[in-house]
Amino acid sequence: MRWFNRSLILAAGMFLLIAATTLGIRSYSQQQQSAAERTERFKRMSADAEKKGLSGPYQGITTDGKAINGLFPIRSTGVSTGPVRKAADAFLASLSPAQRSKTMFDVNDDEWRKWMNQHFYLRQGTGFNEMSDAQRDAAFGLMRASLSAKGLKLTRDIMHLNETLAELNNNDHEQYGEWLYWITIMGKPSATEPWGWQLDGHHAIINYFVLGDQVVMSPTFLGSEPVIARSGKYQGTAVLQTELKKGLAMINTLSDEQRKKAILTLSKTANNNVGEAFKDNMVLDYQGIPGSELNAKPKEQLLDLAAEYVGNMDNGHAKVKMSEVRKHVNATWYSWIGGIQPDSVFYYRIQSPVILIEFDQQLPVGTRHLKKGPIVPDPEHIHTVMRTPNGNDYGKDLLRQHYLEHPHPQSH
Repeated sequence: MRWFNRSLILAAGMFLLIAATTLGIRSYSQQQQSAAERTERFKRMSADAEKKGLSGPYQGITTDGKAINGLFPIRSTGVSTGPVRKAADAFLASLSPAQRSKTMFDVNDDEWRKWMNQHFYLRQGTGFNEMSDAQRDAAFGLMRASLSAKGLKLTRDIMHLNETLAELNNNDHEQYGEWLYWITIMGKPSATEPWGWQLDGHHAIINYFVLGDQVVMSPTFLGSEPVIARSGKYQGTAVLQTELKKGLAMINTLSDEQRKKAILTLSKTANNNVGEAFKDNMVLDYQGIPGSELNAKPKEQLLDLAAEYVGNMDNGHAKVKMSEVRKHVNATWYSWIGGIQPDSVFYYRIQSPVILIEFDQQLPVGTRHLKKGPIVPDPEHIHTVMRTPNGNDYGKDLLRQHYLEHPHPQSH
């Protein structure tokens, strides 16, 4: 009888083990199938976005569909791009032949325009997630040579906060994480020929074009959700707070009459950024109040606010760009959506013939499951964009002029 009971127990145990194993295999299989289905869905979504966004040739952002000529002449800035070129060469040398082949594109390739903030977007180039420590150091070396210390820190902190977002989503490192960022090199790094590089990932996109000693760092998209890490590996990290505070200070510097012109609406219930992915040919008229109607103090504050974004470039080229922005200060328009109190959610835009800057507190996406009550724009989700209107995003107008002087078989 004792033998019979032991046999029953052993048989029952074996049955449970087989059942558990079967369920485990089935669960793993379902997970694999689910991951595969998600990948296929992301591929379709990415392809659809590119098909729509690249349906026409590049023209650039304008106010009326016609680019203003002569804004961006080829000239010497006196600021060397040698350190950037050497850092790019070092990064490429660190890659394997297979990595290098998928990282390098022609300087005229539409790959420049294939960037997107959304986490689902399937990106090209070599990802930090597949780099060795030495390769990551080389990639950060390229960013360090190209950006200011402030710009590098902001970009790294955004990457850190993408890790925080993964933690807030049950450690979902397939969709979010510190290393889900990719680098591509357009053209061959050169002292005389056009080339550049791109960083592409969730909430951090930098396009950096080089021709001689000229640089165009746009479109640049920098954002985060959350903007402050209140727990986790990078607790205490915070981004875009200066851009927020300076924006509020700017709107509150204006007189009541000026504020009436600048504020488009006090109600903010949705996302308001208009210059994000695949909006290269957007027609966007000026709104708000022009710099010509501002006196000295708010005019300088407007320039200082623009400099907060331009200042993410290396210091020398940031000064060159700001001299360009200052030249058009009277034709620089400032507009606002939302409240003007410290706890308000808001959007603001700076737009001139040579620069477009947007700051937008957005609806929650990756943290929506943590919210209670109605879904409304959230101070914990910020998007910023910096672009060069009138045909010079990605340095396209400089490239066009270069090809007029030096015909290129692939130019278009």
